Formats: sequence, structure tokens, C-alpha cells
Amino acid sequence: MNAFYEFLSEYIEFLFVERGLSSNTEQAYRRDLTLFIGFLEKNSIDSFEKLSRSVINAYIREMKQNNYSATSITRKIASLKGWFRWMTANELIEHDPVLGIEQPKLERRLPKVLSLPEIEIILSQPMPVYEKAMLELLYAAGLRVSELVNLDMGNLNLDSCYVRCFGKGSKERLVPIGEEAKIKIKNYLKERDFWLRRTGKKTEALFINKKGERISRQEVYMFVKNLGIVINKCITPHTIRHSFATHLLENGADLRVVQELLGHCDVSTTQLYTHISKKRLKDVYFAINQE
Repeated sequence: MNAFYEFLSEYIEFLFVERGLSSNTEQAYRRDLTLFIGFLEKNSIDSFEKLSRSVINAYIREMKQNNYSATSITRKIASLKGWFRWMTANELIEHDPVLGIEQPKLERRLPKVLSLPEIEIILSQPMPVYEKAMLELLYAAGLRVSELVNLDMGNLNLDSCYVRCFGKGSKERLVPIGEEAKIKIKNYLKERDFWLRRTGKKTEALFINKKGERISRQEVYMFVKNLGIVINKCITPHTIRHSFATHLLENGADLRVVQELLGHCDVSTTQLYTHISKKRLKDVYFAINQE
């Protein structure tokens, strides 16, 4: 194992153990940094001493030539900065070649959200009991898909109407759920018990499939995508989360409360949804005045 991969393994272990990042985030870092190491090997750069700002710039140019988006390039540069900052702090390398590197300017895009009527149409569609429960929970609690699929039975408290989930960086939060979501989850739990008895499997996972196995992210993405066909839109679980936050703000919820419900560390991330609300208000105004 050369020094690149050796230091990469140590850094990934540091992220996972010391900083408590989720396995999905850890894998994203590993992919980003492995791509960079592949670029170095392809260009016969076999030591950190040969790294310079010009090498980093050449790597960025190659990503642009390979049609990586500005968002993807920015994330990969951020991964590099974290890695080299860690190596410098631990005196594994003498200089940081990424220091001062400028990142591509990102166009601020507002996330897609659904209107209340569109949400109502989706929620009213016939679907399996377990999908109905997941959809209600995605919208009632604004969960990320990773938070949803990682829920265990012990994270659910129907008496007090809340779920305990773990977001980015394993940050824990309690999220209240409404009466409708509570009813749908109770209906699903009966089906869950039946599936476990039929398969003979035991699991703490809250949401399972008919095989008695924890539901996967891909399964959730697929059923949400299929629901989007009904309203002629391409949607994901995150679209449901965006809609949850936007509808709360449009109906007078406090920004800090929405921040807590979403599990955002920085309120500036939550403020993005106030821009969505303003844009939707303008769209409605101009639509009315053009009639």
C-alpha cells in the first residue's frame, strides 16, 4: 500500500470514529479521495512531495473536461481540503497544496417543492400499507431517506407521538408526528408483525419489506418516484422533505423551530426555504394578474 492509500485509510477511520460521520458520508469521502489518488497515479505522481497547486489545478481542469458539475467539483475540493488539513495537522506532510485553491462559483438553486394540493393527491393514492406509512412519516416529520430507513422500533413512540432519529454526524433529534401519520404507522405495524411471523426473521428495523429485511434507500426512492408520475413530476424523498419545510414556513412556523425539526446545524441552510416561499408567492401573484 502506497502512502496515498495508507493516509486515506487513516483519515477515513478518523472521520468515522472521531467525528462520528455516517457510513454514507464516509463512503462519499472515500470515493472523492480515491478519484484524486487515481488521477495522481495516472500522472505518475507517486509522493506528496511532488504535489503542488498546479497539480491540483490540473485535477480540477480534468474534472471540468469530464463534465463534472460545479457542485460535484466543489464537494471533491472540500474533501481534498479536509484530508490535507488533517495530514498537515498530524505532520504527515509538510505543505498543503490545496491551501488557497478557489472553488467554482455555485449557482444558488432553490430545491423543488410540491404544493399542498399535489401532496394531497399523492397521499390519496392507493398504495401498500407500508408505503403509506413511510410517505406519511416522510411528510409529517420531514425525515431524510437515510433517517427513515435507519429507524428502529425503539425510535418510535406512538403514545407521545414522536420519532427519535439520527441525522448527519449522528446528531440525534426528536421529531413530533401528527395523528394521521400515527394511524398509518399503527396499521403498518400489524402488517410488519405478519411479515416477520411468515418469514421467521427477527429485526429491530421499523420499516421492512415482505422478505422481513430492512427497507433500502433504493426501494424508498423507487416508490416515491412512481408516485411522482401521478402529478407529472420527477420527485424524490428529499422533495417531500423540502415540501414539509416550505409548507411549515408558509403557514407561519418559526424559522428556528423548522431548523430543529429538520436537524440543520446552521440556520442559514433553513433560510433557503424562506426564499422558496417568497418565490411561490410571486408566482401566484403574477399568475392571478395575468388571467
